[in-house]
Amino acid sequence: MAPAGPTDTARALRTEGSVVISVDAMGGDRGPGAVVAGMAESAAKNPDVRFIVHGPEAELKRLIGRRRELANRCVIRDAAGVVTMEDKPSQIVRKGEGTSMWSTLESVRIGEATAAVSCGNTGALMALSMLRLRKLPGVNRPAIAVLWPSRNPGGFNVMLDVGADIRADAEDLLQYALMGASYARNGLDLSRPRIGLMNVGTEEHKGRAELKQANDLIAANTERGGYDYIGFVEGSDLPSDRVDVIVTDGFTGNIAIKTGEGTAKLVGDFLKQAFENSVMSKFAALLAMTSLKRLQKRIDPRRVNGGVFLGLNGTVIKSHGSADATGVSSAIKLAFQLAQSGFQERLAARLAQSVAAADGAGGPGGDGTQPVAPNGQKETKGAT
Repeated sequence: MAPAGPTDTARALRTEGSVVISVDAMGGDRGPGAVVAGMAESAAKNPDVRFIVHGPEAELKRLIGRRRELANRCVIRDAAGVVTMEDKPSQIVRKGEGTSMWSTLESVRIGEATAAVSCGNTGALMALSMLRLRKLPGVNRPAIAVLWPSRNPGGFNVMLDVGADIRADAEDLLQYALMGASYARNGLDLSRPRIGLMNVGTEEHKGRAELKQANDLIAANTERGGYDYIGFVEGSDLPSDRVDVIVTDGFTGNIAIKTGEGTAKLVGDFLKQAFENSVMSKFAALLAMTSLKRLQKRIDPRRVNGGVFLGLNGTVIKSHGSADATGVSSAIKLAFQLAQSGFQERLAARLAQSVAAADGAGGPGGDGTQPVAPNGQKETKGAT
């Protein structure tokens, strides 16, 4: 059984300015060795990060003992059970207690840790997160948000949902817009994010009925949500600099992100083949090595590894199941940044304001009639 509250050992991790991250060491394709290596990489770069790591105690002691970067910065929580990629979420909800994933979320629930990171089964992680952490008031469907490389000055756009739920009605898409705007404010430091709604075209007459309804709702809530709405966007706009947050349903978003990752790998493979084609090609590659490394780093999916579960009473980061040490370290970095910024509290406050305003106005879109045009005003510091 998990402890009912923070243990003395876990409390000892907390020092002024530190952030405690709860890490599921099991469930990833590469095993606990890659997770511990990622923790060590993160610890070497960040003196303020601490860990509660969950999994078989004997194995974790051995792995962590080899990493001097983790000395006195980890608490091991013994959890023998493992959620595999083949496990069905419904089964894990019933029988998941005692697994490393359950234990990881429990540390966030009882306040031992500020955020959780797992490489495990996405469906099971979402199901257990909703069971143990619960949804924020006013949230119908949580969403998974990811960072997408773009031409924006910060280098990224936010896209959600990318797989939490394949369905989304107009009100769900409005909630995604509110949550995505809050994430962009705290994760990308954008005072007033630009929201776009994914569709098959930018014309207002195109798309399914729920997209047209969502278009009106999102446009009507710009002041309540603290964002600017640019209307419908297409797949070609995902990496563009005309939008900061792309809102879509989980089915479309999941296909988009996996297509993008596959394309990035294909481009990398093509470049490698091209520069290995002849002696002259290899010489040209040597001359362009600095630029090629810069390009490789920019399109490397490991740099933006980590989908954020939005709409829960706690911060949960889903790392890729195949993540190596660099990927795990990136997910931990994201968890640390969000925890340090107070993102969870700000998101909860923003959604609470939205729910209160909707209740007072009779619905999620205020009076539900004419959309309200954005006025472009800047938010004050500390906005949610």
